[in-house]
Amino acid sequence: MTTTNWKSAKGDNDKGVWAIFPRLCKGCGLCIQKCPKKCITWSEELGVYGTPRVHADMGECIVCGICQMVCPDCAIRVEKK
Repeated sequence: MTTTNWKSAKGDNDKGVWAIFPRLCKGCGLCIQKCPKKCITWSEELGVYGTPRVHADMGECIVCGICQMVCPDCAIRVEKK
């Protein structure tokens, strides 16, 4: 039996925590398109298919959770404080 490494890349601010799971992100960009603050951009790091993954600018993020809702692969987790 093999196990999957579910490490996340996290960012936080006074409103909450934003996390991306690179092993799930296929780089579709839906979260970038739907973010009301336009604070999600492409990362230098790669996702599961060797495509760029995303990251959030936590200085701008309002932790609304829209990115989590539109992600078809459940690669983003948003938790409000």
